[in-house]
Amino acid sequence: MKKTPYLRGRGAQINPPSPYEKMVRDEQPLDWALREAEWETDDLRTEYLETHPKTILNAVESPDIPSDWSLNPYQGCEHGCVYCYARNTHPYWGFSAGLDFERKILVKRNAAELLEATLKKKSWKASPVMFAGNTDVYQPAERRFRITRACLEVFWRYRHPVGIITKNSLILRDLDLLEALAAERLVHVAISLTTLQEELRQFLEPRTATVAQRLRTIETLSAHGIPVFAMLAPIIPGLNDAEILPMAQAAAERGALGLGYTMVRLNGDVAAIFEDWLRKNLPDRAEKVLNGIRQTHGGNLHDHRTGARMRGEGPVADIIREQFRLARHRFFASRQMPPYNLDLHEQYKNPQLRLF
Repeated sequence: MKKTPYLRGRGAQINPPSPYEKMVRDEQPLDWALREAEWETDDLRTEYLETHPKTILNAVESPDIPSDWSLNPYQGCEHGCVYCYARNTHPYWGFSAGLDFERKILVKRNAAELLEATLKKKSWKASPVMFAGNTDVYQPAERRFRITRACLEVFWRYRHPVGIITKNSLILRDLDLLEALAAERLVHVAISLTTLQEELRQFLEPRTATVAQRLRTIETLSAHGIPVFAMLAPIIPGLNDAEILPMAQAAAERGALGLGYTMVRLNGDVAAIFEDWLRKNLPDRAEKVLNGIRQTHGGNLHDHRTGARMRGEGPVADIIREQFRLARHRFFASRQMPPYNLDLHEQYKNPQLRLF
């Protein structure tokens, strides 16, 4: 029997079938491998597909997420994080949550124009917008399309508060805008930190910034007066749960002002994608990791319950929660993120008000 090649440089190794398609995909990887000397073959090259949305801000209805609105300029993400919950949104577009999620990126070129049209409405009231929430706003596509920067320019023009979530050092390209926003208390940045083990990062999150780059990003943003929140996410029992204290210390030493975490949950197609990845990369630890996840979600790999899904339940989740509590007490006890300034937007939405 021919051995299926491992697709280096990608997270998912399979393309589970979309429940919204009549076509049934082969659940095995395509019959080619990404060789180190052939990083971007025709078969694996990322494809950018332009979309034309009519609105760009999404109302956040989940009580688990501390924000009223989110904005995602891209659907799909080339970072390839194998555990990513956002993979389950790709089948709505007719693609698989597996390799398609990493290779077929939907681009919203008109995002900045739509954002400006919303922020200048008389009825709009300033409320922090979570810049992402689904896929990373600084994923590799941003180098080419610069939609994230265009949106930041709109947030600055209208002095509107924005929170950014990323794991890519590309954010440092926009230091000028971030510094301006930070000076008026209009921006928070959350840097996702999953592990301090670079070898694990390479397989778990293959096209993200390295561990060293991510820590340097926290340090650089902090040095420029931009408030940074370190998000330890996701915590995966048996894989990175022993790193909670070291990750927290590393983030604190580089100036982070806040700390958070979420528990891994493998909803929908992500369960099959993650388990396939785990058995190929860490076969000797696969059962331990999967059982650890199940112990935090009532015997399941998934959890949809509000309140419990982000933190988990049971003895394993309790141990992780206690480690996090200790980490925050030890390294972040005297630190806090500054509150958002919600007062400026009305003046910049209505220039005439600035005359008074």
